[in-house]
Amino acid sequence: MDIKLIVLDIAGTTVHDEDYVNIALQQALFEESISCTREEINTVMGMPKPVAIKILMEQKVEGKIKISYDYVDKIHVSFQNKMVIFYQNSPNVKEISGVTEAFRKLKKQKIKIAIDTGFDRKIADVILKRVGWESNGLIDLSITSDEVENSRPHPDMIFKAMLLLGIKDAKQVAKVGDTPFDLHEGHSAGCGLNIGVLSGATKQEELEKHPHTHIIKSVKYIPELLETIAAS
Repeated sequence: MDIKLIVLDIAGTTVHDEDYVNIALQQALFEESISCTREEINTVMGMPKPVAIKILMEQKVEGKIKISYDYVDKIHVSFQNKMVIFYQNSPNVKEISGVTEAFRKLKKQKIKIAIDTGFDRKIADVILKRVGWESNGLIDLSITSDEVENSRPHPDMIFKAMLLLGIKDAKQVAKVGDTPFDLHEGHSAGCGLNIGVLSGATKQEELEKHPHTHIIKSVKYIPELLETIAAS
């Protein structure tokens, strides 16, 4: 299998953040007296955050209050502000161990690297500046959920990355992520490899219920996986 492009998620896949996405969503909702558990929020992890917020609100308060676009946006702005401050300042923000090394190995193999994320551009840019992958030439592009018509589980972000990087066949693409929505995104795009990683919020037994070709411990092991597949 000739993989020419790898599309990777951010939080939990390539960046370690102490599960703060979940925490910030809980806090932003709780400010509006909407209480969600970690497990409830994990069911929408990987989705565009306004969509995730709307789903959680529908589960908790539908019929009690009106769930308007403006109300969802108010909560999303609060979440967004929390995430920006956290990613700018927290000492706990760092890449998943081995990611830079893996990126360098993939670059040597002439494989293009794209980041896609359920975050919007405002949050993604803060993260990418913090980890330095763009400035160090380790990734070719990044695409955020607010830059496509339909985000995960739809394939739009993958298709946009393919278009911008000149990849015509989805079978030459590997999608990598830590959530079921990442796996459904890769499946809906028809990616040749659809890889779940265990470095994020989702346990192996849950990821195994969703479309995948491989489940591995972390991004660190992707170059080794590709070498094994190429040799088989």
